Amino acid sequence: MITITFDATWWLVLVFVVDLVIRVAAIIIVPRNRRPTAAMAWLLAIYFIPIIGVFLFLLIGNPRLPRKRRRKQERINEYIRDTSASLDFGTLRPHAPSWFTSLVTLNRNLGAMPLAGDNAAHIIGGYQDSLDAMADAIRGAKRYVHVEFYIFQSDASTANFFRALEEVSARGVTVRVLLDHWANRGKPFYKQTLKRLDAMGAQWHLMLPVQPLKGKYQRPDLRNHRKLLVVDGRVAFTGSQNVTDSTYNLRKNIKRGLHWVDLMVRIEGPVVASVNAVFLSDWYSETDQILTDEIDLFDVESGPGDLDCQIVPSGPGFEFQNNLKLFAGLLYAAQRKIVVVSPYFVPDEALLLAITTACQRGIHVELFVSEEGDQALVYHAQRSYYEALLRAGVRIWMYQRPFILHSKSMTIDDEVAIVGSSNMDMRSFGLNLEISMLVRGEEFVREMRRIEDSYRALSRELTLEEWEKQPLRSTVLDNLARLTSALQ
Repeated sequence: MITITFDATWWLVLVFVVDLVIRVAAIIIVPRNRRPTAAMAWLLAIYFIPIIGVFLFLLIGNPRLPRKRRRKQERINEYIRDTSASLDFGTLRPHAPSWFTSLVTLNRNLGAMPLAGDNAAHIIGGYQDSLDAMADAIRGAKRYVHVEFYIFQSDASTANFFRALEEVSARGVTVRVLLDHWANRGKPFYKQTLKRLDAMGAQWHLMLPVQPLKGKYQRPDLRNHRKLLVVDGRVAFTGSQNVTDSTYNLRKNIKRGLHWVDLMVRIEGPVVASVNAVFLSDWYSETDQILTDEIDLFDVESGPGDLDCQIVPSGPGFEFQNNLKLFAGLLYAAQRKIVVVSPYFVPDEALLLAITTACQRGIHVELFVSEEGDQALVYHAQRSYYEALLRAGVRIWMYQRPFILHSKSMTIDDEVAIVGSSNMDMRSFGLNLEISMLVRGEEFVREMRRIEDSYRALSRELTLEEWEKQPLRSTVLDNLARLTSALQ
């Protein structure tokens, strides 16, 4: 009888060597081209939970889109710059501050889109009102309708929107639809929505599909979070709202009585071409179909307004975090007042420094967030910044439950504003494809101020005294969530 024995010492040596190799490799690989906070979070995960940490890093450690898609975005940007270099985009408002001009140059260099004048932009703050306004615009289509939304569902609230698509498609208008794959798959009405698009003859595609068996794969938590609609290149909508019921049709939301509060902006004028360019870029990225021969990106007449507008696309297809750079630049440029509305406010060091520095410069700063959270990790990560913000002098308004304040905007002084799909969190800066619109014009800021006033009337102010009474368990949860938010 042969007895086989194993020397446990060799197993210990092997485990030690493998563990050492992983740790050394992590120090070399993880920090490369990554923000220090994100690198430190990944290193802590790999050091303290090696097997899980390495698995997660291999799964979601790359915050960029595949190289092929990034090259597509580079070609798109080059085309837009070359095509628009000598074109007229309306008459710009005079006497722009030097800081505004430099930020426009920043946006142009990073996102390629030009600043356009002679635009009209009006805010729609009612949830159903915006869905119906978009349906009305669709019914006026003569050539095409371009629809791109993070969540896109055919339900009772969106019935008018979908009927409008069916009506124009029936009379020969081209309907193209993009919807995020991961955000919609498995959700209520997903299959019914796709069947309805097929039945009306719409051309539709999933954005950022995670379908490895079909050869389509990237980091699974990358999202196309944009919300936009373009009709014939003459009118567009963008903002924070998805095409779905205000409960998102989710049983947990309905049980808690949650409803989303959003805003959309109706746009006319030369800047509509830039919104359309974002859609065409995403269509090309998903389908390899170039539609520029069919639709001239920049053939747009002056609108009925006098606003200067610039579209700022951002996301993992770009080399830099376009939206973060713009937000930080605006915070440093403000001279009197800053109002930020963001349902998910999880800033990185640069943005936190910019907003606290604004307070220390004597700027009046307000932040609107939701009292209720719909995503536990983000909710607790956001709360971990409240004390620093309150001590710096930021006035925090908490939109009262059971509503989720989902609007995303910023107003600077009395002349400049930002609206769009981008939250002020690290996910929107690094992992989501977003669209933001920079607007210069006192009349638009006045509209935004009225919206902010309505939010304030339905909010309660969080004070430092109240915050200091938070129980220890909440502080622990908040700080743990803050660490996980940096895993990008």
